[in-house]
Parts: sequence; structure tokens; C-alpha cells
Amino acid sequence: MDHTVSRPPEIEMAVYAGRPPAQVRLDRAAPFGWWAAAVIALVSLVDKVEFYLVAGALPLIQAEFGFSDTWGGAISTASLVASAILLLPAGYLADTGRRTGLMAAIVGSWALLTLGSGLAPTFALFFGMRVLLGGASQLYSPPAASLLADYYPPGSRARAFGFERMAYFAGTPIGVAVGGAVGQAYGWRSAFFFVFVPGLLVALLCLTLREPIRGIGDRIGEAQKAAGVPGPDAAATKDETTADDATATAAEKPRLREVIPQMREVIAIRAVRLVFTGLGLLFFGIGGIMWWLPTFLQRFNGLEAGPAAGIAGGAGLVGIIAGTLLGSRYGDRWQDRRRAWRVTLSGGSLLAGALFLGAAVGVPVLGVRIVMFLITNAFFCVAIANLTAGLADLLPAERRGVGFALLQFTLALSGALGPLLVGAVSDLFGSLLYAFTALLVPATISGLVVLQARSSYDTGAVRT
Repeated sequence: MDHTVSRPPEIEMAVYAGRPPAQVRLDRAAPFGWWAAAVIALVSLVDKVEFYLVAGALPLIQAEFGFSDTWGGAISTASLVASAILLLPAGYLADTGRRTGLMAAIVGSWALLTLGSGLAPTFALFFGMRVLLGGASQLYSPPAASLLADYYPPGSRARAFGFERMAYFAGTPIGVAVGGAVGQAYGWRSAFFFVFVPGLLVALLCLTLREPIRGIGDRIGEAQKAAGVPGPDAAATKDETTADDATATAAEKPRLREVIPQMREVIAIRAVRLVFTGLGLLFFGIGGIMWWLPTFLQRFNGLEAGPAAGIAGGAGLVGIIAGTLLGSRYGDRWQDRRRAWRVTLSGGSLLAGALFLGAAVGVPVLGVRIVMFLITNAFFCVAIANLTAGLADLLPAERRGVGFALLQFTLALSGALGPLLVGAVSDLFGSLLYAFTALLVPATISGLVVLQARSSYDTGAVRT
């Protein structure tokens, strides 16, 4: 009787810069563990919590400083425009510098600027602090996305990016809830002091991550296919690659003068353009909704600042977690079986989300409105997790920093317009209801645009 125990498939590869080769298990969804995804998810969480503290405490801040709805929306808009200006240089740094150290420096600056927001004695100084925070807030995205693509092979990227996106969007309702609850109980300034210490702790956690060699996630995916490992649960035979081979295939670092041609190379991929457009339209609507939702519930359902922020945050958080978990699970499971599955799932989810958003705005009953907003968030997050993972599939390893910087640039600009236009329409017509109704248009168009990417998605992924 043969009692030989089959060994799991392994491959020897150079994984971390300046370190000897390591044995990599090919049958694992996360060959290097999930710690990197957890830390990057915490970075995303802190980013949005800090940014959306203002939305939860906005009525209280308005009461102290006495500014209009237009200026209330302009806080978010100016902050996001500032971040958009710095995103492309951040993409270059993500493709050339040490990404883990860059993230730690960015998160530390957020914490200091959040503290400054709580100490601001005038609206002008408060506004300035928020603009500076906005300039730094999105800079982590290019290095974070590049790291995730290197830590995790294609077969598990929807889960890795899904966790990061879940934390990113979960930070929005948490920030809203903390801003409103702490603001009402202890004053709006206390909400900013409350988040200062967690921000510093997450900055230190970024320094625990090792810097992987660029493109290692793609090479592991190729090794899995060569060894006959279609997924993390399958068995296969052993394959080996030397450190010299891995180093020879590593992507060269781009030079600064080559960034513009690299941007053109990214935009030349049709599926990438459609993903950018669809997500941009979606973020236009999401930015306006989440920034003004607590105020909306106060004005139209008679809630106070704390309960309004708590309800808005709770509905958003539950929907975000449910949508991201479902989207990540089924995005990875069926991506290899169905043509352009990720964009098909995303487009359908965006259209369904727009339908439930209409119900949330149109039905005045508080309980129904909360459930409709929850379902809306769930459908939107199914799409966001899969479109982000799909973008990593479409972009070459040496262009992911620039590619995700372009994506974040698009999202920052489109998301910046939502809060400002909602506030301006509210001042113009004297009601937030008209402004919220108008946001149904970009939400619907986003789903239609994403579905157009089906015909070119597989071609772009194969070319990459």
C-alpha cells in the first residue's frame, strides 16, 4: 500500500526586494497571508472616517460658523479637488518609490490635519485644514492598489480589493455616525480629537509591511496556471523558478518624463476608459448622497443630528459590508467561467442600485427609506469591488501605480462635484429633495456605461 503523502505545490521565487528567495505555496489564495490586505484596509477606513466626520457634524458646524449649504458642499469639493491635483505625482511615486513608507507618511499627516481641524477657531481656518487634509487623503490609493496587486494573484484579487473597498466605503458611514454622535454629545470639535490617535496607530502599522517585488502577484498567477492550479483549493504538481528569473522579469521603474506616455498607454485600453467613466459617474452620485444624507434625514424625517448621523451611518455600513462580501465572493468564483463576468455583474448591480435609490428618495416613510438606502449601498459596493479588481486585471504591473492614480483622479474630481452641486441646488430651489432626485441620472448612466465594457474586457485582460 502506498502511504506517500502528496506535497502541496510550491515554487521558489524572489518575493521581497533585497531578501533571499522564498518558497511560495501555489494552492493558497493569499500566499503571503492576509495581513497586508488588513493593514491597507485600515488605511482606507481611517481615510474615510476622517474625511466624513464633517458630514455627520455638518449641521452643528453650520450652526457655529453660519455658512450656507453651498459652502457646506464646497468643503468636500475643495478637499477632493486638492487631492486630485496630487494624485498623478502620487502614482509616479507608487511606481518608483517604497510604497509602504509612503503610506505611513501619508496616514500620519492625516492625523495631524484632523487634529488641526478640531482646533480651528474660524471657518476660514477650518476650511483650509479640510483642503489640506483632502490634498493628502487620496495619495495612499496608488501605492496601496499597487501593493495589493503584488501581494495577491489574480485569482484572489477581488477578495483583496474587496476588503480594501469595503473598509474604504465603511469609513464613510462610520465617519458620519461618529461625527454626529460625538458632536451632539460633546461638541463637534471633540469628534476630530477622537480620531487623531487611531490615525497615528495605523500609520505605524504601515511600517510592518514588507515591500514586495513589483509584478510578483502576476508571476504567481502564471505559475499557478503552469502548474495546473486553477484556484487556491486545487492540488497540482510542483514548479520552480529561480530568483534570477524573477528578477529578470521584474518591471523596470518608469522615469518621471515617461509618465504622460504611460497615462496615454493606460487610457488607450477601451475597457479601462469605460470603467473610469462608469465609476466616475457613480462617485458623483455617492459623494452627494453620503455628504448630505444626515442633513436630509434631519430636514425631511424630523431627526436630530446624532440619530440622523447614526441611522445614515448604520444603513450605509450594513449595505457596504453585505455588498462587498457578496461581490468579492462571486466576482472571484465565476470570473474564469463566464466572459467578462466582473463587468457584467457590476453593470447590473449599478442599475439595481439606481432603482433602489429612487425608492429611497421618493418614499417618505423613515423605515422604508432606511432599508432602501441600505440596499442601494449594497448593490453599489458589489460593483465597486469587482470593477477595482477588474482594473488590476487590465493594467500591466509596471503601470498600476499610474493607472490607479488616474482612476483616483477621476473619482476625486467627480466625487468632488456631487456635494457642491447638491448644496447649490438646495439653495437654489430651497429643498434637498430636488437635489437628491437629480442624482438618479448619473447613477443610472454609470451602469449602462460599465456594461459597454463587456465586449473589450477580455481582450484587454489577455493583452495585459
